[in-house]
Amino acid sequence: MFPASSMKKPIRTEGGIQVIRRMDQLLEVLAVRDGPCPLAEIAAATGLHASTVHRILANLQALGYVDRPHAGHYCLGSRVLELAGRISRRLDLRQEALAEMEKLRDRTGESINLVVREGDEVVYLERIPGTASVRVEYTPGSRSPLHLNAAGKLFLAEGGFEACADYARRTRLPGTTPNAIRDLPRLYRELERALRTGYSLDSEETEIGVMCIAAPLRDASGRMRAALCLAAPTGRYRDTWIPHVLEAGRRVSRRLGWSRR
Repeated sequence: MFPASSMKKPIRTEGGIQVIRRMDQLLEVLAVRDGPCPLAEIAAATGLHASTVHRILANLQALGYVDRPHAGHYCLGSRVLELAGRISRRLDLRQEALAEMEKLRDRTGESINLVVREGDEVVYLERIPGTASVRVEYTPGSRSPLHLNAAGKLFLAEGGFEACADYARRTRLPGTTPNAIRDLPRLYRELERALRTGYSLDSEETEIGVMCIAAPLRDASGRMRAALCLAAPTGRYRDTWIPHVLEAGRRVSRRLGWSRR
């Protein structure tokens, strides 16, 4: 038997939205079941016709969201676990990074950001505002092209020069400030420096009057998973902050168990 909360009436919408709503219904029914669920029970719980349920489940199975362990029975697939695991890792990352971000902010007085990659952009996950009345702040959830962002350059360097060339062809290297990187040779030079030094800079490439330092967060295999980024007004920027940003990145990695170095 399913809990009452899973007994939804079909949602009558049109086109693709209807299909998405129905997928949601089916996945929720499977989520409350401990083991494989017969197709007839899924249809009864959702109020959908069995043929409709079968068709949608077949598509979800092809994408890995649903498994069919034996004929006529379905359960959640490995793709759901994979996505859930990514969310869990991000929540852990935020929790473990905050303490070190606060220490770095207290040491420098500047805003500290936690950044991850999503496709051709970086996404800001968390921030610790600086202590000065005039400070640089990026809202969690905001995005920036990889080549204009200190953390993004580290991600590009991690992917290698061939992948960087693909990125340049795909995006055409957009930028709005005079310092923005607009050609592949210059981007290559930036990536070479990042690989050599272990950190990267944004020198008024995203926004005039703002400079950033980024350090990688690596797992035990050496793969970059995220980055810490210090952002400051250009007039207050100091190269002497670079070692502190790098060390904060290493400490976050150790806290997460990603790196033993």
